[in-house]
Amino acid sequence: MSESLQHRYAGAVMNTFGPPALALVRGEGAHVWDADGKEYVDLLGGIAVNALGHAHPALVQAVTTQLSTLGHVSNFFATEPQVALAEQLVRLLGWDESARVFFSNSGAEANEAAFKLTRRTGRTRLVAAEGSFHGRTMGALALTSKAAYREPFEPLPGDVTFVPYDDVAALEAAVDGTVAAVVLEPVQGEAGVVVPSADYLAEAQRIAHEHGALLWLDEVQTGIARTGAWFAHQLVEDVAPDIVTLAKGLGGGIPIGATVAHGAAASLLQPGNHGTTFGGNPVAAAAGRAVLDTIEADGLLAAVVERGAQLEALLRKQTGVVEVTGSGLMRGAELDGPYATHAVASAREAGFILNATGPTRLRFVPPLVITAADLDALDAALPGILDNARAAAAPSTTPSTTETTP
Repeated sequence: MSESLQHRYAGAVMNTFGPPALALVRGEGAHVWDADGKEYVDLLGGIAVNALGHAHPALVQAVTTQLSTLGHVSNFFATEPQVALAEQLVRLLGWDESARVFFSNSGAEANEAAFKLTRRTGRTRLVAAEGSFHGRTMGALALTSKAAYREPFEPLPGDVTFVPYDDVAALEAAVDGTVAAVVLEPVQGEAGVVVPSADYLAEAQRIAHEHGALLWLDEVQTGIARTGAWFAHQLVEDVAPDIVTLAKGLGGGIPIGATVAHGAAASLLQPGNHGTTFGGNPVAAAAGRAVLDTIEADGLLAAVVERGAQLEALLRKQTGVVEVTGSGLMRGAELDGPYATHAVASAREAGFILNATGPTRLRFVPPLVITAADLDALDAALPGILDNARAAAAPSTTPSTTETTP
């Protein structure tokens, strides 16, 4: 069945992602099953999206109840789920009554809205980081440093200056009175869970504000309890960004994005400046509320810290793992050779879904509800997974059959 579905995929879906690795049909908790009935422990979580795992009863009930009541009305009208979710996000950020939220459908859209918001300052220049990923739409792509993503679509909206990540001196040199905002990820996710120095975000805030620029933190991947705090910047003292963008875990699998701003930044977008048809619809907002409520009610912040420590410990003891980064359930593992993609394939054979962000880098962003038993299973299987991956990646030593005898 998997082969049939993958064949149909190739004949019907645009080839923007390459051939799918699996054809998945069902999920529960941190486990998924393919069309042939094989079970996997999901350590990717839809790329840090499925905060509550798969088929969580609270999320299913919230979406079903809301859809049976009021599904979509457009932003000409207010709905209780949208307003309540906005209030809840502001509360969790710890911001004052000046804060406002714009809802969209994805992280890229949240960043597009923030990009437009920065233009309303009257300045056009942005400073972003090398290694950054902010999305694939044209504005978000302009902030994404990887040349292979950017170059086929240039010219992109400017004016963006890229500086090395975690380099305060480079920020000092790049930011001046022409800069509208400094945009950073508190932890770089697509780069492989790259964590900056403890004072980097605070220094970025100081530099931005000294020049009248905004500090915009992209928490699309790091937000919603992923790192063991509601938002990753809350792990750092004295950091209060002007703008935070969210998505991924906020909807637990239902598409939603949010651009949250406070202070003067919150009033920069006015009627006619921006809009969306589906953003903040009642069903997506109800999903967001269910995710946040469940994280609070079930003590998942503490669970993320505990399970994250377990994940870190089992990764650190693996032969071939030379570095472990991140916090909570957002971890990167640097391997001692370029066999990360082979490790992903080997893991699938063993019943685990892993993710490689580069030739030597694995990323772990499982559902926040992953259990100790799930991680114990990974602990038992990972040595074999890595051994098989190293063997698969090693150059063949078989003698050439084209050699001739004298």
